[in-house]
Amino acid sequence: MADSPPRGDARSIGAWALYDFANSAFTTLIITFIYATFFVKGIAADETTGAVLWAWAVVTPTAVAVALLSPVLGALADRAGTRKRALLITTVVTVAATALLFFPQRGDVWLAIGLVVVANIAFEVGQVFYNAFLPEIAPPDKIGRVSGWGWALGYLGGLLCMALALPLVMPEVAPFGLDKATGENVRVTALLVAGWFALFSVPAFVVLREPRPEGGARAGLLRATFGELGQTLGQIREYRQIVRLLVARVFYNDGLVTIFAMGGIFAATAYGFSEGDILVFGIVLNVAAGLGAFAFSFLDDRIGGKRTIAISLVLLAVATVVAVVGPTRAWLWAAGVLIGVASGPNQAASRSLLGRFMPHDKETEFYGFFAFSGKATAFIGPMLFGLMTTLFDSSRAGVAAVLVLFALGAFFLSRVDEAEGRETRLASAPQPV
Repeated sequence: MADSPPRGDARSIGAWALYDFANSAFTTLIITFIYATFFVKGIAADETTGAVLWAWAVVTPTAVAVALLSPVLGALADRAGTRKRALLITTVVTVAATALLFFPQRGDVWLAIGLVVVANIAFEVGQVFYNAFLPEIAPPDKIGRVSGWGWALGYLGGLLCMALALPLVMPEVAPFGLDKATGENVRVTALLVAGWFALFSVPAFVVLREPRPEGGARAGLLRATFGELGQTLGQIREYRQIVRLLVARVFYNDGLVTIFAMGGIFAATAYGFSEGDILVFGIVLNVAAGLGAFAFSFLDDRIGGKRTIAISLVLLAVATVVAVVGPTRAWLWAAGVLIGVASGPNQAASRSLLGRFMPHDKETEFYGFFAFSGKATAFIGPMLFGLMTTLFDSSRAGVAAVLVLFALGAFFLSRVDEAEGRETRLASAPQPV
């Protein structure tokens, strides 16, 4: 094996974290805030129909596709040594599909949905390859810190890109001759996101390296990949702490995904936020999330990933209750800040905790399972949101269902033995010759 950068290499860590800075603009502006809201208000026939379509036709297909593809593609990339190439392909697809979102207008519902689904699937699959670099570039005693720094820089990237979008979306008269009647001033943010993602992802492809596969590893690649997956599943008892973590994440991440996917829509329908209001709301949330991810990254290495995740779940549950029962906008602002503070540490600590558990030379494969755990049932939360919103004609009822998912996640997380999980990775470490 060769070309693997030393752990703790500042250039590798910086380039890796900068990719988070690049890609967070997509989740922030397209999936959560600006474009999701524009779809509901400016493309769909009405707001209720738009909210349900976004939950069922955008979020659910992405979850199913990523759950099916990620473990196989992860194992394939490990065996073939194509992790960086695969990350490049998924990045190009995401950027291209995002740029094309400039074109759908009122009534172009299925064109918009199709492009968002393609972009979102490519984005999520790309996260498998991206996350797999973490255990290789971060020293074991600082993996929580590096993961948290990546998330914090990601939130900063989303914040700065949102700040650039602000003068396009908020003014009464759209700048640069953009036609506000057709939503051109909002649709142009898709081009902004595409350019941002493309530009700031470049250092990762220049700097990051990965181990080369052993000679002959490409022969019978697909059969060998499925054989390796079968072997991993056959040895599942050896990875029981990983399994427990992934089962817990199935539930609490589903709750978090629902909040992210439906957050802008909820703010618009339950509290009457305009596109401009949601943009400012998103900026505040990103500031809080970046600060939370950075601050908790040190706590992660100090008290462990399991406790960090547990603290974040308590904060997320409290924030959800505040958002559901809040009578005024001030309550939603408070809930949003709390969600921001807790969401970054939740995701960063989940990523770093798995990195502490997984066996060597199977990083991408296990981050494939990580993506599977985040998507296998990720349709449940948005479907519940859509169902409860339809039944009660209120998005507040839909958001309330998230509390059940957080509670189930916390229960299964309590079964994780972090000390035993760490021993799994230590036992798989290559022995010095």
